[in-house]
Amino acid sequence: MPEGHTIHRLARDHAEWFAGRRVRVSSPQGRFLGTADLDGRRLVATDAYGKHLLHRYEGGRSVHVHLGLFGKVRHHALGPRGRPPAPRDTVRYRVVGAGHAIDLVGPTACELFDPAQVEALVARLGPDPIRDDADPERAWVKLQRRRSGIGRALMDQSVLAGVGNVYRAEVLFVHGLHPDVPADAVDRETWEAMWTTLVSWLRRGVRERRIITVDPAEVGVPRSRMRRADATYVYKQERCRRCGTEVRRYDLAGRWAYACETCQPPPGRPRRGGSVRGPRGGRRRG
Repeated sequence: MPEGHTIHRLARDHAEWFAGRRVRVSSPQGRFLGTADLDGRRLVATDAYGKHLLHRYEGGRSVHVHLGLFGKVRHHALGPRGRPPAPRDTVRYRVVGAGHAIDLVGPTACELFDPAQVEALVARLGPDPIRDDADPERAWVKLQRRRSGIGRALMDQSVLAGVGNVYRAEVLFVHGLHPDVPADAVDRETWEAMWTTLVSWLRRGVRERRIITVDPAEVGVPRSRMRRADATYVYKQERCRRCGTEVRRYDLAGRWAYACETCQPPPGRPRRGGSVRGPRGGRRRG
């Protein structure tokens, strides 16, 4: 499932290609009802909240998209004749503008919303670290009410919007927290440090269109030359990139969790050495 930075990148690209222009809208698959109301209208703006993408059209209606596990958006740069390729019969939602077209395939959700429905969607989401209007205090309050593991809580989009499995695994690692540590046991200083890390990572992910959580200075490889397999500390790693301990992978509420149980001791086990290096090589108390 795409993480939040991917959705924000799509929103930026779609705004560049379509915003302020009249577009052709269709559903070749036939499963997205309401395209007749949008076809030929101006796409006013795009927006992203966590993993939710919004196309806002004149007249107040919005297309809400959630890619889920299997959804994809395919982009077509149109040639001199300005015609996109013939759509596949699996395309749920097609937008065609001057010079660009997109096809949405396999989303969990693709639906037409009125302003009240958009407001209700946003209201049930936690703060999104990429957005300038995000309030980390809202997430902190919810974390303090949960006794379940912090790993579960970070994936709950009503607590924190946009964080997926990669960012969860990595932010817990760099702050020395095992996924099973109770959410209400995380102190405020640690939460504020985690928020700062997530803001930095997610916003950089939007710019670079990729996830890199490893500090290049720590591994001696510049970001531009870092391979995907080298870009994380524990996520999909056999061994911890810092201490060499075998990474534990286990099922956590239907998703794989990853942890180095030396750098991230399970609840009740003391941390060896008493501290853990932060995301930029600094140290904080454990």
